[in-house]
Formats: sequence, C-alpha cells, structure tokens
Amino acid sequence: MLPLLALAVLLAPAPAAAFWRLPCNYPVSVQRLDPIVNPAGVSGHVHTVMGGNGFDATMDYPKARNSSCSTCTVKEDLSSYWTPNLWFAAENGSFHPVAQAGGMLVYYLQRYSSDGPEPLTAFPPGFRMLAGDPFLRSFNATPAQDAISFACLDYDNPSPETPALPDRNCKDGLRAQVFFPSCWDGKNLDSADHKSHMAYPDPEDAGRCPETHPSRMVSLFYEVIFDVDAWKDEWYNASQPFVFSNGDPTGYGFHGDFLNGWHIPTLQSAITNCTAASGAIEQCPYFTYFPAAATEDCFTPPRVAERVDGWLPRLPGCNPIQRGPKRAVPQTGCGATTVVGKPKVYYEDLTARGWRDKRGDRTFPETTASDDMTVEHCIDRCEEDGYKYAGLEYARECWCGNTIHQARLGLVKCVTPCAGNETQYCGGSLKLTVYKKT
Repeated sequence: MLPLLALAVLLAPAPAAAFWRLPCNYPVSVQRLDPIVNPAGVSGHVHTVMGGNGFDATMDYPKARNSSCSTCTVKEDLSSYWTPNLWFAAENGSFHPVAQAGGMLVYYLQRYSSDGPEPLTAFPPGFRMLAGDPFLRSFNATPAQDAISFACLDYDNPSPETPALPDRNCKDGLRAQVFFPSCWDGKNLDSADHKSHMAYPDPEDAGRCPETHPSRMVSLFYEVIFDVDAWKDEWYNASQPFVFSNGDPTGYGFHGDFLNGWHIPTLQSAITNCTAASGAIEQCPYFTYFPAAATEDCFTPPRVAERVDGWLPRLPGCNPIQRGPKRAVPQTGCGATTVVGKPKVYYEDLTARGWRDKRGDRTFPETTASDDMTVEHCIDRCEEDGYKYAGLEYARECWCGNTIHQARLGLVKCVTPCAGNETQYCGGSLKLTVYKKT
C-alpha cells in the first residue's frame, strides 16, 4: 500500500446539494486493460474507458498527467474512469456490444454529514479506487451493493431504479450507475483489494464517516446509458438478453474504477468554492475546456490484440455467462490472449509499393466511392491517375491529390473499418487516413 505523508484540507462551506457534472463524451479506449486490478497485464474482461489518452496497462499519476488530451471536457482533469461494457447475448450463443448513448457523465458531489459540514478533500496524487464487485451474482443490501443501480429509462412509463438489470425494454436507454465510497483512511492511496482504503458513510449519502476512515472526500457518481432499445426486436424469451463483459447477466457484478489525474489545486478550489446546486460545470470558474473536436479525436490505440466489436462467438477473454446466485469463478485457459503488445496501428504497411502513411483530414480534389473499398483499391486508383496522395474516409470513400497542407496533418481517430475489408481502416467522419507515394 502506498502511504500519503500530508495533504492540506480546507473546510468547505458548500451546501449538501452542491455538485457538478463532468461530461465524458467518447471512450478513449475499449479493451481488456485495467491498470488498477491487473497492472502491466491483460485484464479479465473488456472495459470502456473515458478520460486521458495516457491510459495504459502501467498507468499511474505521472502518466495520467502526461496525457495530451482527454475525452472528458475539463483540461485540468486527465483522470481515467472505466466500467465494463454491455453486450447483447444472442440465442445462437454469439455476442454483440451495445452502444453507449452520450458517453459517461461523472458527478462530483459535495456531500457532508447531515449533522454538520466537515473538511472535504480532493483526491491526492496517486489515488485510485474501485466500487462494486465483478464476481457478485446475487444481492445483499450492503452499502457497497446499494451503490450499484440501474434506471430503465422510459419517459412514457417510468419505473423505480433497481439493483439488477431490468427484465423489460428500456425505450429511452438503460442507465447503469456507480456511487463510489467517499470516506478515506487518510493514509493509503490504494489497498490490496483496491477498496479497503475507502468506506461508505452511514447512511451512504449524508452519513458520518467511520472512525477507521475519518477523512471525507468529494463523492464520485458515474452514469452510463446503453442504447438497449436498438435490440428490442431481438429478445427471444421473457428474460432480458444482455450481459456485461465480465459474463454477468444479473447486473450485480457491475463496477467502476477511478484513477486520479487531476491538477490537485484546481480540484480542491472547485470543491471548496463551486457551490451551485444546478450541476452545470460551466458555473465553476476554475475549469478550462478542451474544444469539442479535441475530445472526439482523443484516443489510445489498443494494446490487446483481439476484437472487441461486431459479432463475436464469445465474450473477449475467458468470460462464460455465470448466472449465480453463487459468486462467479474466474476462468482461464480458453485461448484468449494474455499479452500486452504494441499499440495497434490503423494503416497498412505499403512501403514495398512505395507508399507510406501520412495522416490528415480532407484536402484532396478527386474522389470515388465503393462498397468494396480497401486500402489497396484506393492506392491503385490514385496511382493509376497519377496522384501522389491517397486518402480514405467514411469506410467507402477514396480521395486523391498532389498537395496537402501541413497544418492539416496530425494523428486523429481514423478507426472506421473499410467497407471491403473490415480488418483495414478507412478514415473516419470528416477524417482521412492518408498515404503518400515515396
């Protein structure tokens, strides 16, 4: 366990209802990495990660702060926030990921004991924690399990939140929710189970911290909405057909991870002084913001060589569906990779043909489109017409030209599979994967 020597704490006058919502609009990574539970290795199941592009298997506070961008909007926050992703489990045994609607909302809640305010501290450098238990498959009304909940969003037919995945279609989305503990032991930045250095107040929201964990931190709450309504015509029995990436069809094993990457003085100033009850992050004057295009383009190429999109015969990793009620048992030996490799590249090596990658966005005059578009098909077309640059966009478009503005070059998220070969990548939305003839 990592000790913390000292941390200045201010007494915050904020009302109990004060909070702000941090939008994290896009995943920075979707892969089997978890630098908290499986540092330097491959994790047991897939996570959808929001936050700074310093995310990696060996992530720590300096690497977080070294991120050049984030998919969350505040520049002073380069933290990583992650949860398992959700899959549709088809009747034939195959699986398909369920899209998230709007990324993740991270709530920073200034919560105090109901019998009076107390010092409220920012997360210190190197701090990390986990909420929930991926192996649970049944429910006991403990504070840790009460902190995991689901809202079946149907604005025409609202229903109460539940501790398990609901057995009904959620027309306006399934909202998965994680409430993190806010009482810290004041010493350790982590613990062996990544939870024991933290505790929930009693009661969970506005109670007192236990004597073993006397230091009160700002409260974290995640909201992730999954577009389950897109699968409403695919249900094949009365039970809901969804499962989390850890093989959990109940929802009791949903969980969240947090690895701190904040500029600490900024976070402490916001906790102390941003006391609006509206939740509008723009009302806090201490934050500056990434441009929208920067958060959209921010990503970390995966380092685990396996597919995590489209139809798959099984969940990535060794994750058979385990329905409980007993705790799930970790599985190994299924043939899934256990290697953290080099970051994935999203271009083809065509140097043997005298072409090399030169990333950029749209700038070329000549275009064609085809439903069987591949990198080679585009290169052939541009080469045949005497052009030195070839660019691919929107999976099926090929653009050719002889000049490119240097200001338009840069690594952007060109990760759309080619229409004619899903193992290749043909740009993105208003983004070209560009090759240059050498």
